[in-house]
Amino acid sequence: MWRLVLVLALLLTGCSSGEPNREIAEKAIALQTRQLQQQLQQNVSKFDISQVNITQKQPLSIDKLAGYRIGGTYDFTISLPKQRLSKHKNPFDLYLQRQKEGKTWRLALPKVAKNGFFTWLTYAID
Repeated sequence: MWRLVLVLALLLTGCSSGEPNREIAEKAIALQTRQLQQQLQQNVSKFDISQVNITQKQPLSIDKLAGYRIGGTYDFTISLPKQRLSKHKNPFDLYLQRQKEGKTWRLALPKVAKNGFFTWLTYAID
């Protein structure tokens, strides 16, 4: 009986090294980020973006349509129930795709597919 207890104790302690590794840290950061996003979605009463300053524009083709890579800075303010948070001069780097008709734009996000080929994910900008 005591041998069984000893074996089980060794197996259980052998499964953990006693210190967190990179994989655990990544999972914890992801969990913390998801929880923060959920809290913000529940508590943010107002989210303002202002002082957008475009400092660079580079024309390019995105899926055979005209596009731009733009960069610069912006300010934002988040209003929570008991406080207001502001951050100034946040950098941004965006890819924008102009639609065929020339009336609308889409946010384009670069993605490398599993086969190694480069592709774009695009989202309508309202």
